[in-house]
Amino acid sequence: MSQTELATAVGVTFQQVQKYERGFNRVSASKLYEIARVLKVPLSYFFEGFDGTADRAETGSDVAPADFLGTSEGLALAEAFPRIRNEERRRKILDLIHSLADE
Repeated sequence: MSQTELATAVGVTFQQVQKYERGFNRVSASKLYEIARVLKVPLSYFFEGFDGTADRAETGSDVAPADFLGTSEGLALAEAFPRIRNEERRRKILDLIHSLADE
Protein backbone atom coordinates (compact mmCIF):
# COMPACT_ATOMS: atom_id res chain seq x y z
CA MET A 1 0.00 0.00 0.00
CA SER A 2 1.35 3.42 -0.88
CA GLN A 3 1.57 6.32 1.55
CA THR A 4 -1.06 8.14 -0.48
CA GLU A 5 -3.49 5.21 -0.22
CA LEU A 6 -2.88 4.91 3.52
CA ALA A 7 -3.37 8.64 3.99
CA THR A 8 -6.69 8.56 2.15
CA ALA A 9 -7.86 5.51 4.11
CA VAL A 10 -7.15 7.07 7.53
CA GLY A 11 -8.19 10.62 6.66
CA VAL A 12 -4.88 12.48 6.71
CA THR A 13 -2.68 13.99 4.04
CA PHE A 14 0.14 12.18 2.28
CA GLN A 15 2.53 14.65 3.92
CA GLN A 16 1.18 13.74 7.37
CA VAL A 17 1.89 10.05 6.75
CA GLN A 18 5.44 11.00 5.77
CA LYS A 19 5.81 12.99 9.00
CA TYR A 20 4.55 10.00 11.03
CA GLU A 21 6.97 7.69 9.24
CA ARG A 22 9.97 9.96 9.77
CA GLY A 23 9.07 10.66 13.39
CA PHE A 24 8.50 14.39 12.90
CA ASN A 25 4.93 14.13 14.23
CA ARG A 26 3.56 11.82 16.87
CA VAL A 27 0.78 9.42 15.99
CA SER A 28 -2.23 9.51 18.32
CA ALA A 29 -3.47 6.23 19.72
CA SER A 30 -6.71 6.48 17.77
CA LYS A 31 -4.87 7.21 14.50
CA LEU A 32 -2.47 4.31 15.15
CA TYR A 33 -5.50 2.08 15.69
CA GLU A 34 -6.96 3.25 12.36
CA ILE A 35 -3.67 2.61 10.58
CA ALA A 36 -3.47 -0.90 12.05
CA ARG A 37 -7.05 -1.56 10.96
CA VAL A 38 -6.40 -0.35 7.41
CA LEU A 39 -3.18 -2.36 7.14
CA LYS A 40 -4.97 -5.38 8.68
CA VAL A 41 -2.35 -5.89 11.37
CA PRO A 42 -2.81 -6.09 15.15
CA LEU A 43 -1.95 -2.95 17.08
CA SER A 44 0.86 -4.90 18.73
CA TYR A 45 2.57 -5.10 15.32
CA PHE A 46 3.88 -1.57 15.82
CA PHE A 47 5.48 -2.54 19.14
CA GLU A 48 7.15 -5.82 18.15
CA GLY A 49 10.63 -6.05 19.63
CA PHE A 50 9.96 -3.13 21.95
CA ASP A 51 10.18 -3.98 25.63
CA GLY A 52 9.18 -0.53 26.90
CA THR A 53 12.18 -0.08 29.19
CA ALA A 54 13.13 3.25 27.60
CA ASP A 55 9.61 4.61 28.11
CA ARG A 56 9.57 3.44 31.71
CA ALA A 57 12.86 5.20 32.39
CA GLU A 58 11.70 8.42 30.71
CA THR A 59 8.38 8.62 32.52
CA GLY A 60 9.48 7.17 35.85
CA SER A 61 6.51 4.80 35.62
CA ASP A 62 6.30 1.06 36.13
CA VAL A 63 3.93 0.87 33.14
CA ALA A 64 5.08 1.63 29.60
CA PRO A 65 2.65 3.27 27.16
CA ALA A 66 2.78 0.11 25.02
CA ASP A 67 1.57 -1.92 28.02
CA PHE A 68 -1.26 0.56 28.60
CA LEU A 69 -2.35 0.51 24.94
CA GLY A 70 -2.21 -3.28 25.00
CA THR A 71 -5.30 -3.38 27.22
CA SER A 72 -8.82 -2.86 25.93
CA GLU A 73 -9.46 -0.22 28.61
CA GLY A 74 -6.25 1.64 27.81
CA LEU A 75 -6.98 1.69 24.12
CA ALA A 76 -10.57 2.84 24.70
CA LEU A 77 -9.36 5.63 26.99
CA ALA A 78 -6.64 6.67 24.54
CA GLU A 79 -9.19 6.83 21.72
CA ALA A 80 -11.79 8.79 23.70
CA PHE A 81 -9.56 11.28 25.54
CA PRO A 82 -8.48 13.33 22.48
CA ARG A 83 -12.13 13.81 21.54
CA ILE A 84 -12.68 15.83 24.72
CA ARG A 85 -12.32 19.33 23.31
CA ASN A 86 -12.47 21.23 26.60
CA GLU A 87 -8.92 21.57 27.98
CA GLU A 88 -10.11 22.14 31.55
CA ARG A 89 -12.17 18.94 31.49
CA ARG A 90 -9.19 16.97 30.16
CA ARG A 91 -7.06 18.33 33.03
CA LYS A 92 -9.72 17.39 35.59
CA ILE A 93 -9.95 13.88 34.18
CA LEU A 94 -6.19 13.55 34.34
CA ASP A 95 -6.22 14.80 37.95
CA LEU A 96 -8.88 12.21 38.78
CA ILE A 97 -6.83 9.43 37.20
CA HIS A 98 -3.73 10.51 39.10
CA SER A 99 -5.63 10.56 42.40
CA LEU A 100 -7.07 7.10 41.78
CA ALA A 101 -3.67 5.73 40.75
CA ASP A 102 -2.11 7.01 43.98
CA GLU A 103 -4.64 5.14 46.17
